[in-house]
Order: sequence, then structure tokens, then C-alpha cells
Amino acid sequence: MPSRHLNRSLAAAVFAAALAAGLPGTPAAAAEDPVLNLYSARHYQTDEALYANFTKATGIRINRIEAGDEQLLDRLKSEAAQSPADVVLIVDASRLWSAQQQGLFQPVKSAVLDQRIPASLRDPDGNWFGFSSRARVLVYNKAALKAADIPTYESLADPGLKGQVCVRSGSHPYNLSLVAAMIEHLGEARAETWARGVVANFARGPRGGDTDQIKAVAAGECGVAIANTYYYARLMRSSKPDEREIVARTAVVWPNQATFGTHLNISGAGVAKHSPHPQNALRFLEYLASDEAQSYFADGNNEWPVVRSVVVKNPALDALGPFKADTLSIAAIAKATPAAQKLLDRAGWK
Repeated sequence: MPSRHLNRSLAAAVFAAALAAGLPGTPAAAAEDPVLNLYSARHYQTDEALYANFTKATGIRINRIEAGDEQLLDRLKSEAAQSPADVVLIVDASRLWSAQQQGLFQPVKSAVLDQRIPASLRDPDGNWFGFSSRARVLVYNKAALKAADIPTYESLADPGLKGQVCVRSGSHPYNLSLVAAMIEHLGEARAETWARGVVANFARGPRGGDTDQIKAVAAGECGVAIANTYYYARLMRSSKPDEREIVARTAVVWPNQATFGTHLNISGAGVAKHSPHPQNALRFLEYLASDEAQSYFADGNNEWPVVRSVVVKNPALDALGPFKADTLSIAAIAKATPAAQKLLDRAGWK
């Protein structure tokens, strides 16, 4: 049976009615009931096949609520012990860490997950696990700059790039995680000096998402921007003439190949603290680490699988070429994100 995609208001009514009636899928029900309640911050259509295949393989039906990371975490807190959530799927390390700090996950032990998910891409205590990765790269206008002008993240603070840098908000998790990694690598003082230099080079105030930054670079509004790889790969795979033109005018730099490597972030998940179906939840997490699911992450949403043995067959990712990835622990990056937010506020990166 395929996954059921419930909007938030409908799902709330369904779960509330189930709780009142004591139906399967409530905290009082047995863990073996063939249902999984998934709270997901992923909004990618290609994940539909992933969920349907899990149901086909296990017989476990998926009820899904989709919302932003913050909305899902707020919902979990308000529902407390009455929450129907079994698994929480979030798209950034800082939010996974926040959920962990708020006690919204329950740690799990799994030899499968420990074997397949690299230690640097999961919580050492088993609260959450990364299941896909994306790199944060520099996208530049080929008519304005050369790759040699911007070999590192640190290059964005060079005075010669004044008025050339486009970025999204400093409060967005993607940038918070990057700056947290810079704190870990450079120390807080040097990272703040760098951030101030980047702010001094802004072409305009931070606004929009990563795709907006790429479009601004192609239009010549700025010379270089920071973006996640899967946004650029989407444009590379597009058949729309205007998006093909954006790719033609721009190129990608893998930053810091001679030093610590290009920053990675993850999409990851954990078992909700009050999961009514913890056994099903663990089966789902282990499924996400399977070769089949890992291939969907890579081919469907232009991300990289975290399981190293999985072969990626994605023309856009192949075209971007190999790169040296930062091996810094995602858990360490996540822990540093509160300090990163304070640093960015001081630097004026709004």
C-alpha cells in the first residue's frame, strides 16, 4: 500500500481521533502494528518512491506530516508524551542537534546503522543519523571571476571581492552549519574576522534561498555566492532554457581542497522520544541506510549517499566531479551552531 501524504490539519484530526478511540497507531497500541508516523521536513517528490518501497517491503504503512524543521520541533514539544510521531526527519545538522538538546529523540542501538553510517555523520549516542549529504560550494560568474580567485571559503573575505558576494540569511541553518565548521577549523576569533570580511563584501543584503543566489550570480548582480550542491545540480538537470543558461554562465568551486576540504551537511533522522511504534521506527531508519534508499537520495534529489559502498549514478553529480570533503564530525558542527549564530549577529550577517 503506498504512503499516505496527510496535510498537517488533516493529520492532526486523524491522530487526535485515533488517540481518543484507542485505535492502532496510538501510544497505547502494540509496537508491531503495521504503521509508522513520520514527521518530515523533506519536501522532495522523489521521496515518494522511497516511502512506497518501504511499505511494499515491510507492510508498514506510512502516515506523513510535512512541515519546516522549526514547525515540526515545536509540534513535538507541544504534543509531548501524547505525540504520535515515530520518526523525525530533518534537513540540517543544527536542527538535529536542537531536537536532541530538547530531548525530542530517544537513543537507539543498531549494528546496521553503526556499520553503514560513518561515525562522523551520526550522533555518537544514537540520537540521530545522517542519511544523505550535500556540499556547500561557491558558485561564480565566469565572466566576472576565475576559479583561482576563490579557492577557499576564506577567499570570500578578500577585499578584492568588495561588492561581489551574495548570500542568504545568516540565521539560516545552512549558513549556521558552515560558520560553525569555520569556528571549529579556525577558532572563534579568526572565524569572526572572516565573517566580518564577508559582510564587507556583500553585493546586497542577504535574501532569498540558494537558487536565488545562483540566479543573482548568473545575472551579474554578484560575482560569487554560497550554495548547496543539490540546488545547482537541479539546474544542471533542467530542460528549461532559462535554467540551462544560468548553468552556462556560472561554474562551481569546491572550496578548501588544499586544506580541510569542502563543508558537508546532512539530512538525518531519529526516533521520536515518545514513539508508539519504536520497532517500526528502527526498521525505517535501517531501511534509509539500505542501498536502495541511499540510491534514491542520490538520484532523486541530487544528494550524496552517506553509505560509502553505494554507487551514485547521477549525471549532474558526476559532471561536478570528485572533491575532498571535510571530515569534521557533524555532531561537533551542530554543537557549535549556537556560537555561530552569536558570531554572525556580531558580524552584521543578518
